[in-house]
Amino acid sequence: MKKQLPAFAALALITACATRPPVPDDAGGKTFVIERDLAGAHVARGEFNSITGVQRPFTAQLNGTWDGETFTLVEDFAYDDGETDTKTWKLKRVAPGEYTGTREDVVGTARGYQDGRAFRLEYDVRLPSENGKGRKVGFRDVLVNDGGGNVLNTATVGWFGFRVGSVSLIMEPAQEEAE
Repeated sequence: MKKQLPAFAALALITACATRPPVPDDAGGKTFVIERDLAGAHVARGEFNSITGVQRPFTAQLNGTWDGETFTLVEDFAYDDGETDTKTWKLKRVAPGEYTGTREDVVGTARGYQDGRAFRLEYDVRLPSENGKGRKVGFRDVLVNDGGGNVLNTATVGWFGFRVGSVSLIMEPAQEEAE
């Protein structure tokens, strides 16, 4: 029996690290609907944090469009270290509250779904690595309204079931420039 205890403890730890992020406590009561709440121009400010202590702040200009079947979200990232990147999500509604999606760096197909007042998006990404092969990590995003017109996005980043990082950002509707 004693030999089974360490194995059980290890399994419990791995399972806890791989769980989905919870809906934030400060989420508003309004249900998040991606094609409504991220349509148009938004500005996102956030940060990636790894378990190694790396912090990578960024700003992203977002532009979302909905054609009745597919939601397209263009993300133009500017990292505080000077790097820039552009990614484009294509999320297709396959059933009420259910989506499948692609993006340039996503391995396979992303899965999005309504979960109460939150929207969850789960996908794998191949990150660049020093050996050139890349490292596949899993993202589990939770998007919610904050009740004031902004969207909160929290994500866990996992590798082989272990949490290796997190991302948090706030998306605000872009302010129109005065003429």
